[in-house]
Amino acid sequence: MDTTNNANKFRRNSLNIIIGFSVFELLLHLYTNAFAGYGYFRDELYYIACSRHLAAGYVDQPPLASYILFISIKLFGDSIFALRLLPALASSITVFITGLMVRKLNGGHFAIILACISISIAPLFLGMNSVYSMNSFDWLFWSLAVYIVIKIIIEGKNNLWIWLGIVLGFGLLNKIDLLWFGAGLLIGLILTPQRKYFKTKWPYVAGIITFIMFSPYIFWNVTHQFATLEFMRRAAEIKYSSQNPVTLISDLILILNPFTIPVWFAGIYFLFLNKDGKTFRAIGYIFLVTFLILIINWHSKAEYLGPAFPMLLAAGGVMIEKFIKIKSMKWLKYSLPIIITLSGIILIPLALPILPVGNFINYSKALGFQPSNSEAHHLEKLPQHYADMFGWKNMASTVSKVYSSLSPEEQKRTVVYAQNYGEAGAVDFFRKDFPLPRVVCGHNNYWFWGPGDTTFTTVIVIGGSKEDHLQTCDSVEQAGVVQSKYAIPYENNLPIFICRHLKIPYKVIWQHVRFFI
Repeated sequence: MDTTNNANKFRRNSLNIIIGFSVFELLLHLYTNAFAGYGYFRDELYYIACSRHLAAGYVDQPPLASYILFISIKLFGDSIFALRLLPALASSITVFITGLMVRKLNGGHFAIILACISISIAPLFLGMNSVYSMNSFDWLFWSLAVYIVIKIIIEGKNNLWIWLGIVLGFGLLNKIDLLWFGAGLLIGLILTPQRKYFKTKWPYVAGIITFIMFSPYIFWNVTHQFATLEFMRRAAEIKYSSQNPVTLISDLILILNPFTIPVWFAGIYFLFLNKDGKTFRAIGYIFLVTFLILIINWHSKAEYLGPAFPMLLAAGGVMIEKFIKIKSMKWLKYSLPIIITLSGIILIPLALPILPVGNFINYSKALGFQPSNSEAHHLEKLPQHYADMFGWKNMASTVSKVYSSLSPEEQKRTVVYAQNYGEAGAVDFFRKDFPLPRVVCGHNNYWFWGPGDTTFTTVIVIGGSKEDHLQTCDSVEQAGVVQSKYAIPYENNLPIFICRHLKIPYKVIWQHVRFFI
């Protein structure tokens, strides 16, 4: 009876700890979204545009995040707080599942605390969940899929395979990196005693469910010249050409908090070398195979490996807890969580926009951090993930002033041409605040949405040079300049041109403005 009572007490107390960390994560994001923050992020404006053009796929993403956003906007609106509500919830649930993983791996209270601290204030995790994107849901789907695999290993229930297929299906409809998860799981099953499941129908049932759910996106690519493959190839060749295995590892150390490294390695040791952890070695292979795929790809960003870390941190918490008990190192029981917590708090402003921008610039300088990005762009005052939150409304306002300077008759035959989906998304989104015409753009899915009615005679062009525009238009005049102090440099001091009377039919021009990257 006492054993049963103790077990129930442990479950209640451990669940309270997990809930506590989950609520903390949620409140931290809700506070940032309500009382701090800078502005709409570049990609958020593009996601909003995609949610207005629902389809089975997009050049640079599967469709699920756009459908979720469509429903979210209908229910909550498109304010920054409303837009980032679901990412905040997703981050909280991911922390919760991480804690549940620890319990399933037979971890105690200390293991739960260590794993939840390590994930909840990791800079990458905080940053990924600070804006709306498919990445928030990606971490959630990875964690949920791993948790189901752990339950399959422990419980062996056949219906869990069905749930795994469903989770992987939704996960792939959100982001295709779940393919790496699938590859790792396949190898993990083959190389461990869990290969016994291949003698049953259930892994195949899970695979069929996943494939059927993911097939609309495959079909979309087949009917759109495999646009996603072109996007991935060009991104690796151009956008992320500066990335390599060294930057992947070095960036990971920083963005996951350097002081969590002992937890990573403890997780690897537990899954591959510890006698208790070997039972769960299959999930270790998921991490290992994903890591090797990203290394072989060569130009992978560190953040791509992020969703594989909750399971590693959960396993690491369990292993360190075992180590402390065996070695009687009580000092480590207190010092490691405290060090990770304090260092994480110091790094929070680098991941969440909780400081006024001027204070942030001074703070980052005091820590010795220079503005950085993974796309080889020159930066001045802010890192890319913050700089891309500035300037969009000002850009739309500037374009609107140029548009308003035209006669009412000419306005009817005018469109805006944007150089990238951020600029196009800004003009689209802020049309509710300013008089603006339709926007066209050759970047990613904007190209597939097309130029629409091509009877226009005037084009307001954001950026570029007069000399270039004169190659396609008879008349070109600069009518404004976009100036945004903290915006990413290539979106600052942008000239706005009024171009009239195309020399070349727009349908011909359209074939040359397409770029997927």
